[in-house]
Amino acid sequence: MQIEQLQIFEIDNPHQVSSVEVHAQVLITSWVVIALLIALPVVATRNLQTIPTGLQNFIEYVLEFIRDLTRTQMGEEEYRPWVPFIGTMFLSIFVSNWSGALLPWRVIQLPHGELAAPTNDINTTVALALLTSIAYFYAGLHKRGFSYFGKYIHPTPVLLPINILEDFTKPLSLSFRLFGNILADELVVAVFVSLVPLIVPVPMMLLGLFTSAIQALISATLAAAYIGESMEGHH
Repeated sequence: MQIEQLQIFEIDNPHQVSSVEVHAQVLITSWVVIALLIALPVVATRNLQTIPTGLQNFIEYVLEFIRDLTRTQMGEEEYRPWVPFIGTMFLSIFVSNWSGALLPWRVIQLPHGELAAPTNDINTTVALALLTSIAYFYAGLHKRGFSYFGKYIHPTPVLLPINILEDFTKPLSLSFRLFGNILADELVVAVFVSLVPLIVPVPMMLLGLFTSAIQALISATLAAAYIGESMEGHH
């Protein structure tokens, strides 16, 4: 199929699926990230060893890192059920960020727009933030029942509007922080590549890999902290 026939890729004219408009650039890169996240543990665990080596050792190290991160934010008693969610959040953002810096998406020419990291799209970061908000409310209601809503008037009912506003600002902060940092990093690298295409952009790209990893860690840490906070009682 010729590339000019793939109108689904157009940013200015997104593909219509029922009554929902979707941008296939984001879907394609997201599917690549999902495939990598599924394939890596499958390959690593095909031949499990008592003493892990190679890829199995790397996967176990990543799992231990995620467990420690979740335990630190939620506490020893509450963290275990949330390891899969926080781990998926961290790995999805981490691989998505790095895919924009390592994979040559721009080699694939499209009629309108170009392929890039999924987190380069505000819709992706907003979706991740909303998932965190849903998990946040679910954890609080599951742990404390309807007494969870008592936090909105704690320590005084005067704080009700502020406490409600806080729950709206949390997903906004998560989504715009991630989106803004990834977009800014890609714009900086693009400017340097256009000005000095050989040597200078390389350190900036390496710095971009570092900041991408930090943004994934910050997002996962904040998600775990918010969920842990929702399960805490008032003293």
